[in-house]
Amino acid sequence: MNDRPAPVGRTLGDQEALLSDLDAFIAGLPKAELHVHHVGSASPRIVAELAARHPDSKVPHDPEALMDYFTFRDFAHFIQVYLSVVDLIRDAEDVRLLTYEVARDMARQNIRYAELTVTPYSSTRRGIPDAAFVEAIEDARKSAEAELGVALRWCFDIPGEAGLESAEETARIACELKPEGLVSFGLGGPEIGVPRPQFKPYFDRAIAEGLHSVPHAGETTGPETIWDALNELRAERIGHGTSSVRDPKLLAHLAEHRIPLEVCPTSNIATRAVRTLDEHPIKEMVEAGVLVTINSDDPPMFGTDLNTEYGVAARLLGLDEAGLAALAKNAVEASFMDGPAKARLAAEIDTYTASWRP
Repeated sequence: MNDRPAPVGRTLGDQEALLSDLDAFIAGLPKAELHVHHVGSASPRIVAELAARHPDSKVPHDPEALMDYFTFRDFAHFIQVYLSVVDLIRDAEDVRLLTYEVARDMARQNIRYAELTVTPYSSTRRGIPDAAFVEAIEDARKSAEAELGVALRWCFDIPGEAGLESAEETARIACELKPEGLVSFGLGGPEIGVPRPQFKPYFDRAIAEGLHSVPHAGETTGPETIWDALNELRAERIGHGTSSVRDPKLLAHLAEHRIPLEVCPTSNIATRAVRTLDEHPIKEMVEAGVLVTINSDDPPMFGTDLNTEYGVAARLLGLDEAGLAALAKNAVEASFMDGPAKARLAAEIDTYTASWRP
């Protein structure tokens, strides 16, 4: 945020004070997050603790060394590093610890509600029984809401790089075990070489069970991947959707049908999906009337958090406090909370904003 030019008539000191006020406003702003990954949210402290418990892993034990480890050459390298961290989650105790600590970090940012993208297949194929995995995340969810005031919900996510076997397993766990916190069904991992239409039967099954469709699409591929997600997977929200701006008809469709984009600016830079923040297409999305939400994706891996992403959005979109509050309410609108819960959180955002004094 600190490279925003000073407005005419304001000194550099005035500008710095304004930015400091916005940061303070963001820190206290009640928020919802819709695109954030379970394992990808593990803080350096937790990753280091898990690495120390599993010394055969190549993941560094030193939190400072993790900064270098989490520097990605490209999206493929990011996936490689991500999966090495996934390999640290080896039993139900690891799962429960990770989940609760993620909620603790969210509480520190005044995140009231989060739809956490969880990939059961990554754990069950490493030997954690599916029922034990579900019990661990559910136990952590209930404790987090009671003790931390953070409401967690789950998106069960197919790791696309693992193929149709992983899709079958993810759909089976989602539809047979049906954890109470589960609200949606997703698809992540690499997009190149992983066409979306092949996953249609699994999304059809999940949708028939009442789950919402929220696949990643158009992060590292073109708008055609987003169209496939909409037409084949019946997507209700799009994860990333970065390339949507290359297709005016697609942008118009997203805006007309109020299909939200889960935008993760720093992630897009870290994975090289976008070259620089100044080139990020978020402004074009907003100007086209698309419902944009701000998210952190894999925050510790990208050296960010949701508060930082709101600061990035403020700079890219030229937002003041009222604009940031409206952005926070976008996430409430786009969430899968029920009507009364949406109304309560929206009202909390309004009350906070009305009473804000820098």
